[in-house]
Order: sequence, then C-alpha cells, then structure tokens
Amino acid sequence: AVKNNHIGDILSIINKSGFKIIALKMTSLSVAEAKRFYAVHEGRDFFEGLTSYMSSGPIVAMILEKNDAVAEFRKLIGPTDPSQAPEGTIRKLFGVNVRQNSVHGSDCDESVSNEWPFFFALREVEN
Repeated sequence: AVKNNHIGDILSIINKSGFKIIALKMTSLSVAEAKRFYAVHEGRDFFEGLTSYMSSGPIVAMILEKNDAVAEFRKLIGPTDPSQAPEGTIRKLFGVNVRQNSVHGSDCDESVSNEWPFFFALREVEN
C-alpha cells in the first residue's frame, strides 16, 4: 500500500469508518525486526516470505481507537486474501495478494497490547 501510494486513501477510509488515530508513523523494519514482530507465526510456511516482504520497504504503523476496535477494524480490512475480501474492504480495494494484502490488523486485544509498544514509545501515545 505504501509503495503504491495508497496511504492517504486508506487513512481516509479509516477516518470515515469512525476510528480515531491515536498515533501514526512511517518507519521501516529490518528482517530481524519483522521476524520479532511476527514471531507468533515462526515455523509456518509463510513466515519467511512475510518477514521478507514486511522488511522490503517502508510501512505505516498506527494505533486506532473506537468501540470494539479490534473487531471493527478486522471487518473494515477484510480477510487476508484480497480475492476473498468483501467489496469495499481495505484489502479488497488495495491488496495485491495474500502476502501483499495492504494492511495488518491485530487479531485480539492481547495482540494489541503486545504490538503497539513494538512501534511506539509511551510518550507518543499519551494524550
């Protein structure tokens, strides 16, 4: 999504869907950092490809707020495979394939608690 200049379009969809952006930054991951971030998937057949792709260029990390944010964001982004995603979802609109699906979303509140500190210092998220 970053490489294809879809950042603004995706942020607009997120805003229009009622999410408040708490923190936002463009950054890059080394292969080692991507492997640490996706460590829960280590050993799966897609792990090496995923971490290689996620370290191949810049990413945009963000923290979002909304009632039932995890479930609402998962609905907004759609399934991992863009070809299976419903019309209007972010992955249907901007995803290329299963690996290049344009966006990551935490799958549960516990993941959120582990993922946001990976990208943001506490001072960056305090309001």
